[in-house]
Amino acid sequence: MKKILTLVSIAFIGLTAKAQDSNQGLKGAWFATSQFGYQQTKTADLKHTNLSVIPIVGTFITPTVAVGAGLGYINMKSDPTLVSKASKTDLIVIQPLARKYWNVAGSLYFFGQAALPIITGKEKEKDTKINQFGLSVSGGFDYFVTKYFSVEFSYDLVNFTSTTIDLQGGPKTTVTNFGLAHMANVDSAYLAGGSSLTTPLSVGFKFIF
Repeated sequence: MKKILTLVSIAFIGLTAKAQDSNQGLKGAWFATSQFGYQQTKTADLKHTNLSVIPIVGTFITPTVAVGAGLGYINMKSDPTLVSKASKTDLIVIQPLARKYWNVAGSLYFFGQAALPIITGKEKEKDTKINQFGLSVSGGFDYFVTKYFSVEFSYDLVNFTSTTIDLQGGPKTTVTNFGLAHMANVDSAYLAGGSSLTTPLSVGFKFIF
């Protein structure tokens, strides 16, 4: 009887420990992902290129809540032509974010995310300073292929940005954008009407460690 009670006690302790570990979920785990984009536009002899690289790192502060931040770089440039000089714009991107997860079934999760993208830099040829801050709210699905790797799909639901374009020796322009379920890419169009940080629809990969 004592042996049976001992075995039952060991089994119970083991199951309890496993349950407690399961309840911890991803708490304390770190994740890493990245946004990468390249765009080229060519009109006759005029060519514009746009390169963006934004690594993102974060951690789960509870089993279902994660916080993180992206820190990256955006480069825009235009080649010289017979009627225009070359131009180059260097921008720094800072994007703090927070996520809340809800389990749908098995390894599939739905998440809601809020991000505060900040973009700052300048266009060197005309010495034009660009500053932008915004708010982006998105939702999506995250499928954990393994406990170290997941594939996620997201769509932006609400987006607000305020962009200031300050041309040296010229007027300052402020562009305010608000959209529901729509966001534009960062590209040279910021000179004509502001820019945003991400696209409405995105698919990415995430590493957990």
